[in-house]
Amino acid sequence: MNNQNILDGISIKGIDVSGLSKSDAIGKLEQIYNDKLGTEIEIQYQDYESAIDLNQLETKFDIEKAVDEAVQTGRNSNIFVNNFEIISTKLFKKDIDLESSFNEDIASQTIEDIGAKLPGIVVESSYYIEENDLIVGKGTPGIVIDKEKMLDLVKGELNKTEKTQEVLEIPVINKDPEPVDVQKIHDEVYTEVKDAYISKDPFEVHPEVDGVDFDVEEAKTILAEEGKDEYVIPLKITKAKITLSQIGDEAFPDRLSTFTTKYDASNADRTTNLRIACQKINGKVILPGETFSYNKTLGKRTAEAGYRNGKIYENGQVVDGIGGGICQISSTLYNTVLIANLEVVERRNHQFVTSYLPAGRDATVVYGATDFKFKNTRKYPVRLQASISNGIATVSMYGIKEDEEYTVSFSTKTISTIAPTTKYEEDSSLPSGTEKVKQAGSSGLVTETYITKKLGNKIVSTKLLSRDTYSAMQKIIVRGTGAAKATQPADTPQSQPTLPATEATPSDSESTESGQSDPVNGDA
Repeated sequence: MNNQNILDGISIKGIDVSGLSKSDAIGKLEQIYNDKLGTEIEIQYQDYESAIDLNQLETKFDIEKAVDEAVQTGRNSNIFVNNFEIISTKLFKKDIDLESSFNEDIASQTIEDIGAKLPGIVVESSYYIEENDLIVGKGTPGIVIDKEKMLDLVKGELNKTEKTQEVLEIPVINKDPEPVDVQKIHDEVYTEVKDAYISKDPFEVHPEVDGVDFDVEEAKTILAEEGKDEYVIPLKITKAKITLSQIGDEAFPDRLSTFTTKYDASNADRTTNLRIACQKINGKVILPGETFSYNKTLGKRTAEAGYRNGKIYENGQVVDGIGGGICQISSTLYNTVLIANLEVVERRNHQFVTSYLPAGRDATVVYGATDFKFKNTRKYPVRLQASISNGIATVSMYGIKEDEEYTVSFSTKTISTIAPTTKYEEDSSLPSGTEKVKQAGSSGLVTETYITKKLGNKIVSTKLLSRDTYSAMQKIIVRGTGAAKATQPADTPQSQPTLPATEATPSDSESTESGQSDPVNGDA
């Protein structure tokens, strides 16, 4: 009756706490579950590998509640019931559940980010305007991550007491793209022509608006044709008579923000892609409350649109792909938007860490799958100015300064690193016994990026900007399986032996991109 410790035969989630005091039981469980919080859940789908950090999900275990239940067993009723529990637990044992929880909003966002990087994801139907035509793509079938099953798998891992080396298979669902809704597209595209003007009292900027329209029934007929990936619908464009450029710089007198990144100017094809991306967004005006879409502004990356091959990531490897490089401009724009204190609506990090920006500061895009969007939350319209020159890509934003203009700074914390794996490929063109490094591996990262806003010298806020997971890039070694080279006679001077190839350091263009051809990674 005077015993204050936990009864014999009681365990919590399979962990024996018999005879322990409340504080000792809490200490034992905290040591076990704090170790668990320091682990990651390894996940994979085909060649894609990643990890979910339990700390990143703000995981919590209600240890005190479970220990309280253990302590109260045999003590929370009358003497007859208590003695029955004492005997019962000693003879038949009692295991108490340990409740766990995590931030489901963060978990959902993490799973969505993972789903956007999987190979073979569905490409939804989409559209963009190219000069006087509306280009509509019907999308392609693919897979989407099963969010509910993935959440259940994460919860299942939390319920395990012992650490396991098991790699979870990411659950997916086969999905067809949503059908094209012509009327919805028309409602979004249709605009009435308006001339630009500035009102003085109160001061307001009203940019010109070109009139845009198309025949819905004609569009339905065009889309009914079989066997096409893209459909061209003619637009009726009515040009405004007065534009902001005619009014002058009065509408956009102040530079609100600017950001630059470096690129390899000697790479002509990639430089062409960067230039096209800049030309597409240069001069773009975003009205107050309007949302800017990078994908809709650039359109589909095709050779017909002038895009060239550049280095991209596809299935974890560096290959040539159409449009390689444009993610550098979306990433540069992302930082310009942050500095101007606008709202980011959609942004995802690359599958791998880029070289032109530190982890946590990039924004990947995949046409039809992953976009970069931001909303003009300022009082007045803003205008983008973008250019490339002498190895420097610059994106600036102009408008009218408000009464309070923040200065911002960024800091990134590495939560954990992900070690790369090694893959071996056989090549009969190489002599047996030789090896050649086809791709140098690199570590992955889990990071948290914070943004600090100041008014003058006073810090107003420091907030979490993003949590990002970058996969480790696999190291690929080619092993020769061909005939060995003939041995030279002893009296003949031998040539120098063939050494394994060194691990080449990728150039800027090779190490920073992710491509449209594989929605795992995003456009380059």
